[in-house]
Amino acid sequence: MKDKIIKKATDMFLKLGFKSVTMDDIACEMCISKKTIYKYFSNKESLIEEGTEVVHQNIHHQIDAIISKNFNAIEENFEIVKLMKDTFQTYEASPVYQLKKHYPEIYQKLIAAELEDCNILFSQNITKGIAQGLYRENIDIPSFVRFYYTIIFSIKETTQLESESLKLEMQALEYHTRALATPKGILELEKQLSNINNY
Repeated sequence: MKDKIIKKATDMFLKLGFKSVTMDDIACEMCISKKTIYKYFSNKESLIEEGTEVVHQNIHHQIDAIISKNFNAIEENFEIVKLMKDTFQTYEASPVYQLKKHYPEIYQKLIAAELEDCNILFSQNITKGIAQGLYRENIDIPSFVRFYYTIIFSIKETTQLESESLKLEMQALEYHTRALATPKGILELEKQLSNINNY
C-alpha cells in the first residue's frame, strides 16, 4: 500500500504541482481514507521526499541501462537526454522549479544526491569519450563536469515550463559536446543533432 500511495501521489505531484495537490486529493483519487495515508507518512512533506527519491532512483536505474548498452560517449548523452524528455515532457510545470520554490529543504537533499551521481556519470562519459577519440585529450575533467552540471542545474532551477527546460538542456548538451569534441566527435555530434527530429 505504501508503494501504491507513493506512485499515485508522485504522479499527481508531477502532473498538477507539488503545492496544489493535498492529502485529501490523493486519498480521494485512490478511494482510501486520509488516515490510511497518515499510517505511512507523517505529513505531506515526508510523502514528497520519499516520492522524489523514488523518481530519482528510477531515472538513474534507466540511465544505468542506457550506459550498459555501450553507445559511444556522445550518443550515450543524447540517449540520456531522450530518456529525460520521454519521462517529463507530459508535465507542464518543471518539477525541479516547483520543488525549489515550495519545498527548498527537500530540493536541497535531492540536489545533493543528484550532484554526487552527476559527478560520476559525467566524469565517466568524458573519460570514455577521450578513449574513443571523440573528446580531446588533456581535458581538465573535474572542471568540465562542474561547468556542465552548473548549466544544467541552473536551467532546471530557473525555468518554469518543463518543455522550455528540456529544450534548453538539449542546447546545453550541444554546447558541452562542442567544447569537448575532436573533429571525429563533431561529426558524431552532427549525426546526433540530425536525429533529434526523430525524438
